[in-house]
Order: sequence, then structure tokens, then C-alpha cells
Amino acid sequence: MSAGDNERRELEEALHVDEIGIRPVPPGGRDATALQQFWIWAGANLAPISWIVGTVGIALGLSLLETILIAVIGQAVGALIFGLFALMGHRTGVNQMVLARATFGRRGAYLPALLQTLMATGWIGINTYVVLDLCLGIAHQMGLQPGDTVKYGLAVAIMIVQVVIGVLGFYAIRTFEKYTVPVVAVVMVIMTVVVLTRLGDISWTESSLAGGERFTAATQLLTAVGVGWGMGWITWASDYSRFTRPGVSPRRLYAASAMGIFAPLSWLSILGALSGTASQAGDPAEIVASLFGVMTVPVLFVILHGPVGTNIVNIYTASLGLLSLDMKLKRTTASLLTGVVGFLPLFVFIESESFAAGFTNFMSSVVIWLSPWAGVTLVDWYVVRKRQVDCDALYADPRTSRYGDVNMRAVSAFLAGLASAWAFQYGAIGAFQGPVARATGNVDLSWAAGIGVSAVLYFLLTRGRAGAAAAPPAHRAEPAGENVVSS
Repeated sequence: MSAGDNERRELEEALHVDEIGIRPVPPGGRDATALQQFWIWAGANLAPISWIVGTVGIALGLSLLETILIAVIGQAVGALIFGLFALMGHRTGVNQMVLARATFGRRGAYLPALLQTLMATGWIGINTYVVLDLCLGIAHQMGLQPGDTVKYGLAVAIMIVQVVIGVLGFYAIRTFEKYTVPVVAVVMVIMTVVVLTRLGDISWTESSLAGGERFTAATQLLTAVGVGWGMGWITWASDYSRFTRPGVSPRRLYAASAMGIFAPLSWLSILGALSGTASQAGDPAEIVASLFGVMTVPVLFVILHGPVGTNIVNIYTASLGLLSLDMKLKRTTASLLTGVVGFLPLFVFIESESFAAGFTNFMSSVVIWLSPWAGVTLVDWYVVRKRQVDCDALYADPRTSRYGDVNMRAVSAFLAGLASAWAFQYGAIGAFQGPVARATGNVDLSWAAGIGVSAVLYFLLTRGRAGAAAAPPAHRAEPAGENVVSS
């Protein structure tokens, strides 16, 4: 088949509704390449929110150089962790929250599936709000005064585009990211050149903090923008890697997935830090208007692409989360439902007096549960089960599944990690300020405590059970057959 034939087939496929849902993707349906996985994750992270968080370190009082180094190193660690989860879907053809049943039990996995659905839905509202706020802010900077009709009309238009692509499913998402990300990347390169030429005389090392205060700010940045941000995609990983060709090298897939997270995220974080420093403006819209001038219109294209490229991924994953709760819905109905529900947090943020406070609290809740879930899941997959899963048992009745109804070892380790993450966290409000963090001068090591405690405890609770957990032999690249229960 020629390259042209492949392109036509891919475009035709993108317009067909993906009806796979949470069934294992059959070998014949797994045609994605490692490069296509890269485009998906790059598109999801080429978003204004990734650019805006680049200014967090400066706001905390760290120097420009410290902000960039901490963010990039932390994001690299988060991306490397993400790659480990992408390999799970590639090996089994199963989405992330159904795979969680092997760890937490057939219905014990309802807990992470529910949290995942709520988190993805929250992100839909956040990403759309950030773009809406930026577009309206830029309009004001250009002398325009759009009213509420324009504001809500733009919000609805963005949501409709996102929901339509999300309802179509994986193939539409893959095609959208493949053809739009390169265009966005070109505009981003131009934006980067513009920023670099307007830096002027800036200080790379000037900081308003010293000693312990600087270390405290560094840990907070590492959690919020570094490891925590890069790792924040782990519960999405297998939802997309399950479509990758069985013959794709795991190393190649790992590299493509990790780089899809790391490259755009670190790039935009650096650009955000430099933009904020170069313009000396506090508001993102002011930064765009003051730095880019006539480039504002193409920059708006990048901004508008951001929520669509990110939220189509969120809508699809949120729908799989709903189905993983054994809800008797079609995947398309679940996608439509999550897209509509995602409008609720968007409306709350539009009417809120402080988006920053709500966003910070949301991020605090994300890190608290994601880190212990990651610790338990990594130990279970790579140590206890040695990457072997009985795919049929994942869909069996809870009373007969070999994974049991609720795995209390996993749940106990998860809850212990959850408590530890909270104890070491220093969030924006008292409820997210743990005793250990307060006692150590507001140092935030929540992500490390959550992963470490849950991983070690789960390993201790499951010692000697690795052989039993791994048998019988797993489906490797080949998922379960057609007798698998469908949702």
C-alpha cells in the first residue's frame, strides 16, 4: 500500500466511530505506530496551561535558571514514569482502568476508575477555561470588548468541537493530533525565536529567596510543575498505547511515549518562564500582546488548538473510566456525557473570583491520589505479576474472577500512600497542608511519599505471592478473544 493510500485510509477511518470501548483491542485493530503515540501526547501537552505553569517558579521567588532546571528535571522523571504505564497497554491491548482490576480486584478497581473519571472531567473544564480567559484577555488588549454572549458562545463552540472528536474516538484523535501538532509546533518555534530576541538584559540567577526558603520553593515547584505534572498523565497511558501494533519494539514505544510528554511540556515551561521574565507582565494575555504584536493572531491559533488537542484525550479517557465502572453505556454515549459534564467545572471557573485558587486545590487533590496509585500499580505489574495478566479474568463476574472482588492488600497500600502523600503535602489551603510539610517549613514531598510508602507496603504485603499472581500465562501482545464481555 502506497503512502497516499495509507493517508486516505487513515482519514476515512478517522470519521468512523470507535466502538471498541473497554474491550481488549484485537490484534487486527492494533495498527498505531510509536510515532503516532508521540503525536497524541505531544498534542495533549502543546497547550496554554503548559506554557502558563512555566511562570510558577518565578512567582515562588526562584531564579529563572532554577525554575527551568527544576521544572525540566522533574518533568523528565515524570515522563519516564509515564512510559512504564504506556507499556502495559501495549502488552495487553487493555485500557488502564480495566488493567487496574488485576491489582485492586474486580470491583476494588472502581475506586481508581471513579477518581480517574472525575479528574479527567475536571481537566476538561480547566483547559477550556484557560483558553477562554486567554482569548478574551487578548481581545481586551487589542481594544475589543466582547460581552457575555461572546464569552459563553466561544466556550460552547470549543466544547462542541472537543466533544465531537472525543465521541468519534481513538482514530479521530490520532488523526487530529497527527495533522495539527506539526503546524502548532512551527508556530511555537516562531514564538520561541520572538521571545529569545526580546529577552534583553535579564538576570538568570536572581532570586528573592535564600537558604531553607529556596529549598522549600524548589520542592513545591518540583511537585506542582515537575514530577507531578509529568506523572499526571499515567492513568491515560494504556488507553492509547493499547492500539499500538504488537510488533512495535517496547523500547521504541517507551521512548516515543515519554518524549511525547516531555518534549512539549519542558519546551512550553521554558518558554513560559522566559516570556514572563521578558515581558514583566503578570497576566498571560498581557504577555502575549506585549511580546508578539502582529504575531498575536497565529498565537491565538496555538491557544485555540490547546484545549481541543488536550480535551479530546480527556473526554475519551473519562468515557473509558465510566465504562470501567461497569456502567451499561455505549462508549459514544459515555463520551458525550463526560463532555457535557465537563461544562460544569468550566461554568464554575467562569463565575469564580479566583481561578488560581481553584486550580491549585485541584492539582493538590490530583497528586495526593495519583502517586500512591502509581506506587501500587508499578509494583504489582513489574514485580508481583511480572507483566503477566489473565485478560479474560479482568472482564469476568466479580464473584468468579481470579482477581477477586476487592484486593485489600492493594487498597490498604493505596490508602497508606494516600495518607503519606497528604502528610507531606503543602497545598494552597489548610486541608491540603499536611503535618509533616508544616513541620519542615512547608517542604512538599507528597509525590515521593505517596509512591514510596504505597510501593514498599504493597511489596511487603505481597511477598511470596509473585508466582501465584503471575499464573496462568498472560496474553502478551495478543489480547483476549471475542468471548470477552463488552460494555
